[in-house]
Amino acid sequence: MDESGTRRVTVEEAAQLLGIKEESVRKRVSRGKLRADKDEDGRLLVYVDSTQTVRDEYEDQSVTDRDELLVTKDRMIAILENQLEAEREARRRADTIIAQLTQANATLAARVPELEAAQEPSEHAEQAPQGAARVGQPPDDTGEPRSSEKPWWRRVFGG
Repeated sequence: MDESGTRRVTVEEAAQLLGIKEESVRKRVSRGKLRADKDEDGRLLVYVDSTQTVRDEYEDQSVTDRDELLVTKDRMIAILENQLEAEREARRRADTIIAQLTQANATLAARVPELEAAQEPSEHAEQAPQGAARVGQPPDDTGEPRSSEKPWWRRVFGG
């Protein structure tokens, strides 16, 4: 250890002192984050400051990383809340449209008897003789009107 409190240790010892893996120590040396050199035998020796370990520096960095993650999480939550509110509003609009269409359908259904009465032949209308067939249609034995003769609302709603 020199006067500044820096110790020269092996990669294994540096990993133990810093609380990280040996591979992480080697990567930090290669990136220049840790100072190191080789001894006479060619082993890598790392300089570790005993008063303020690199571990503390990386713990501070992890706190910073955690803070950044929290900010990112908060932004993502805000985005998702906005999207959820937009979807809720779209659902409210769709429900309103469905309610209006249901009401309009009920109003039209109430008018069916009125429309039916309007389509029945009046007493003054000329009727074809009983035995005469209509042009282009074969005679019907059942006496029921053909589907093309039924009012539109009976074809749609049945009856």
